[in-house]
Amino acid sequence: MTLNIKHFFAAGNTARGFTSLLHSSLQGIERLFVIDGFPVSARQNLMQNSGSAVSGLGEPLWMLHCASDPDSIDGWIAPELKTGVVTGEAFRGLNTEVPGLAVQFIHLAEAVSEPASLEQLQPEIDILNDTISKLHEQAYAGFAEALRIHDEWEALYIENMDFEAADRLTSEVIETLLGDRRTEKSSRVDHRFLGAATPKGAVDFVPNLTEGLKRYLVKGRAGSGKSTMLKKIAAAAEDRGFDVEVYHCGFDPNSLDMIIVREANFAIFDSTAPHEYFPEHPGDEIIDTYERCIRPGTDEKYAEALADFKARYSAKMKESTGCLTEAKLHLDALKMIYEPFVDDFRIDDVKEELNWQIVQGFSPK
Repeated sequence: MTLNIKHFFAAGNTARGFTSLLHSSLQGIERLFVIDGFPVSARQNLMQNSGSAVSGLGEPLWMLHCASDPDSIDGWIAPELKTGVVTGEAFRGLNTEVPGLAVQFIHLAEAVSEPASLEQLQPEIDILNDTISKLHEQAYAGFAEALRIHDEWEALYIENMDFEAADRLTSEVIETLLGDRRTEKSSRVDHRFLGAATPKGAVDFVPNLTEGLKRYLVKGRAGSGKSTMLKKIAAAAEDRGFDVEVYHCGFDPNSLDMIIVREANFAIFDSTAPHEYFPEHPGDEIIDTYERCIRPGTDEKYAEALADFKARYSAKMKESTGCLTEAKLHLDALKMIYEPFVDDFRIDDVKEELNWQIVQGFSPK
């Protein structure tokens, strides 16, 4: 991972169902190539190859990882080239009538050899697709139940919270991060996910995203005001004209887990499980919302209830992640069906044409 390549999730498997924030990352994009259809291996090949070509030009690149298979990507965006490439699945549901955005579809069905033979396998393909869909729905239902348990967990801490202390802490942090600095331009706000629930469990790219920045690691408990503080920091930075990267929680997208303001050289993020980090770089600082905002002795007083919340929550999360893992096995089986029908010569032609279109008109700096 290099400084000019940033990795994150633009969509996720959440307690509120599949949620996409891709539209936010498309701000300012003028050309978008949508690679649609199977085979998946060819699709990944095209996206990775074209992304490498852009990265080789020294251009900043955003790699959008797939929550259902974090080793794969849903696409990439080159903000300076105002160009992006995404999969058909990632693009579905987005508005194609965006002023200034030219969308070009690349249909991989044209790169399939022996379509008649593949058509005979359609019943098996339909069964796999249906099974994958049902497993994802089971995962979403499980995550929703886990969120209800988490809400109970949070309520206990909220009942023991000093809201005036939380307000003071937030004001102190904003003063530390921004002081009296402001810009004369309008702010750009990008909404993304800090991490995602995946077949491998929780995955994030915090080290890559925060590389080279002053880092503030927020510790605390569920309901101790971490997300609320981050929302207020984001609002303050936006009000002062800074460009703000807002990273939502991959479990509950209504909650925030990280704010990055590169113009002010800082990242502040919820550093508790499942994305727990500790100071490892010079300048890393911890902000503890439990210590500052929750009545002393709360953990000890409610130890039994808290242990019950944690056990029920962990069990439901494990069960739901298991559904994603099983869905991934079926997705792999689906990929294998298509593999023998890939026309490598046609894929090479598509790859060459795509790369030419992406870099045409580019003038090295």
